[in-house]
Parts: sequence; C-alpha cells; structure tokens
Amino acid sequence: MSRRQALSRSLPPREEGISAHRWLCGVLRAEILEGRLRPKTRLPATRTLAREYRLSRGTVVTAFDQLRAEGYIRGVHGSGTYVNDVLPDELLQVARARPAQPFKQTVTRRRLADVARRVVPLPDFEQTAPRAFRANQPAVDLFPTTLWAQVASRRLRRASMRTLIGGDALGYSPLKEAIADYVTTSRGVRCEANQVAIISGVQEALDLTARLVLNAGDAVCIEEPGYIGAALVFAALGAKVVRLPLDAQGMVLPRTNHRSIKLAYVTPAHQFPTGTAMSLTRRLELLEWASRAHALIFEDDYDSEFRYSGAPLPALQGLDRRGSVIFAGSFSKVLFPSLRLGYLVLPADLVDRFAALKSITSRHAPMLDQAILCDFMTEGHFGRHIRRMREAYAERLGVLLACARERLTGLLEISDVEAGLQTVGWLARGISGTSAARAAATRSVEITPLSRYGRVRDGREGVHLGFAAVDPAEIRRGVSELAAALESANRRGR
Repeated sequence: MSRRQALSRSLPPREEGISAHRWLCGVLRAEILEGRLRPKTRLPATRTLAREYRLSRGTVVTAFDQLRAEGYIRGVHGSGTYVNDVLPDELLQVARARPAQPFKQTVTRRRLADVARRVVPLPDFEQTAPRAFRANQPAVDLFPTTLWAQVASRRLRRASMRTLIGGDALGYSPLKEAIADYVTTSRGVRCEANQVAIISGVQEALDLTARLVLNAGDAVCIEEPGYIGAALVFAALGAKVVRLPLDAQGMVLPRTNHRSIKLAYVTPAHQFPTGTAMSLTRRLELLEWASRAHALIFEDDYDSEFRYSGAPLPALQGLDRRGSVIFAGSFSKVLFPSLRLGYLVLPADLVDRFAALKSITSRHAPMLDQAILCDFMTEGHFGRHIRRMREAYAERLGVLLACARERLTGLLEISDVEAGLQTVGWLARGISGTSAARAAATRSVEITPLSRYGRVRDGREGVHLGFAAVDPAEIRRGVSELAAALESANRRGR
C-alpha cells in the first residue's frame, strides 16, 4: 500500500496550545484506530513525512517514539516502521460474538447459605433535598466542605507510602488517640487508645460484634420500639431476637427466663426512636444483670453530641467496671453520612479477637479518610463544627416547637427534646400513625409512624419528626401542611 493510500492527504488543523508532536501523534493514532492505517502497514520515512506536511523531522521522530512506546507501531531494523499487528486497545477488550437471538441466562437452583435467605436490606439513604420532617439526617448543607477540602488536600500532598499502602486492622493510631481523648472528655468513657477500633459505621460494628459473640440460635435483646438496623443484623445471623419494652426509665430488664441472652443492644443516652434517656438507676441495674448473666451490652451512642437541655449522664461504658460494655459511635450524624467512619471502644480482652475478625472482612477502614478525619479533629475543626451545629439545630428545634404550639395543639403533642436530630410527636386519640404519614405525604411532608420500629407499651400512636436537616422556612411550611394533614386524618378517623 502506498503512502498516499495509507495516510490522509490533508490532516486536521492543529488546535491552539497543542504542541506539534502531540498533534501529529494524535492524528496518527486516530488513523490507526479508525482503520485507515491497517496492521502491518509500512509508514513513510520520518524525513518524507516531515517534508510532505512541512514539519521538522524532530517533531515526527518524537511522535513516532511516543506511538512506539504506546504499542501502536514497531520498528524493523533495515526495513522501516510498521503499524503493529495487535493494537494496545485490543488487549483490553474481550471479543464478543454476536448472538443470533437475545442472550438468555439459564437460572439454576442456588444453594444459598442460611444468612443469604434471612437477610433483609436496609433502605438506602434518601438522595433528594431534605424536606420537613426527614429524620436521622444531619444538615449536610451546613457542613464546611471548603474547609474539609483544604484539610484533605494538605493531607494528600504529604501522604506517605505507609498511608497509601494500608495499616492496622483496628485503624490509624493517631485517629484512635484523638477519639479516645474525645469520648473520655465528652462522654465519660473510660478507655485507652488501644481499645478503640475504627469501623465504617454502626452497621459494621453490629455485624462484627454479633459474629464475635453470637452463634445461630443464641438470644439477643433489643429495645421495642427500637432501631430496625440492629434487629436485621441479628436476625440475619440466626440469633433469637428478644424485644423488651420501654418504661419511663428505659428498657425493661430481661426476666429470669431470658438467662440465655448473650448480648443486649441499647441506646441509653437518647433512646431510638422515642428520645428518652435511660435513668441512672436502670443503667446500674442493666450492668449488674450483664455481670450476672455473663452477657455483653452494645451501647449505641448515635447522636449524643447534640444536647440542648439538661445535664448529660455519662456513657453506660463509663459506669462499667467489669468489661461488659462495647461502646459505639459514628461520624455519620456528626459530619456527613457518606464518610462511613465510626468507632468502637472494646473491652480489653476482646481487642485481639475483634482485630482478627476485622482483618478477614474489610481489612481496615480507608487510611486516607482516617488521616483526613484525624487532622480535622486534632486541628480543632471538629469541636467548632459540633458547636456550630448544636446552635443551628437548637434554632431549628425552637422553630418547630413554636410552630407546633401555634398550629398542632390538639392534634400532635411533641415530647420534650433534650438531645439528638429528631423527636417524637404523640398523635391525638383516633389518629393512627400510618394514616397520618399517608396524609402528610400527599402534602410533601415526611413523617414516620413509630409502629414501624415496634410496639409502644401503652399503645399510643406516634410519629418520628426530624428537624436537624430542615431549614426554618421548610419547618414552618411543614408544620402548616402537617396540621392540615392531621385535621384531614382526624376527620376520616371519626
């Protein structure tokens, strides 16, 4: 094949700012990939090509060298330069036969493990803009993304080989030290840094803890109403889930016929979803029960950073003297949900076993994210962010309570709120939580019936109301629309 046949007579114009050799390299690469220069085609000599297209020979030589390095062309000593038989792009593609008919995969009978048959997925995070009264979500619009980006950029610029390779199963040591200092000061937790494990969040913590201490058929107790995610983990692993009701002091203790319980899941600082705090008396009784039963307590401290009134009680773990409590916290509610970093404080005798279990599942939490979070904490940004969010959430809570007194009296009674990102509204007699949620949804208002989390002891109907993620204007709109929705539900219920 002649040069005139193989190479286009007129080459595309060179864009401004593109060097001559990069332009020529791109042109020749396109000619090869689009089939105008076929495999085994002999290319013109560099001098000929330079003269034909009024380029310097050095430009052509540099372009040829680049294409040779990329695998598009090859030089044959004494013969010239040729297009390669096999192009580099073809090495990355699997040949696909064109079926005569649409491909249909035969479904075989699967032999799944018990856990695969039992597991029920948790709902995904809602991706739309928050509206009244979305619960369990922080105000991500107020997160200092620019500041986080600056901290992340600085950390990435000086990332070490060790950071890029990986690390210890239990996490980045400086971050563990920062967390140990934080929970000791803010929550009264008693621990050393080597008892801290960095995990992706409470869900992973629940899963690993359950695998650590539970066998299929073992009993575990949870609060009712309570956190659905905990019940799903325990049930998937084949544990017997014992649901214990709440009273004014918190979760009612297991009865004597529940001696086989090996793990208790509780949210003592801010019970999910009712928002009550477990009394000091009940905490001490629960610790005494765990000691007698040789059971563990999983303390989920999911949003205690945001407190608006009353004196906080120390963490249950801080009262423990027998190593009965695993303390869990997460940065999802404090910073932003997609960060996927949390922590456990483990009894000293479980540290090695937990590390081994972590090492064969996810190995370790992402090292760069851990290092960035560590810098964010140790430089003081974390504490300042919590203070700013506490003020913003307190303002939003105040707007909700004021509007509720004005518009919802006789329809919805909002519980006293001491902490957290959401609260509970108790419905007037005759209005069910399900009908209230359905009526609110028609007015673009999100409320969650408490019945979704389990039975309430006195049979009262209530709904979950989030306020942290919703700005004051949206809260006012939400209260107005909710009042109309509840009036409609009340009329239908009569």
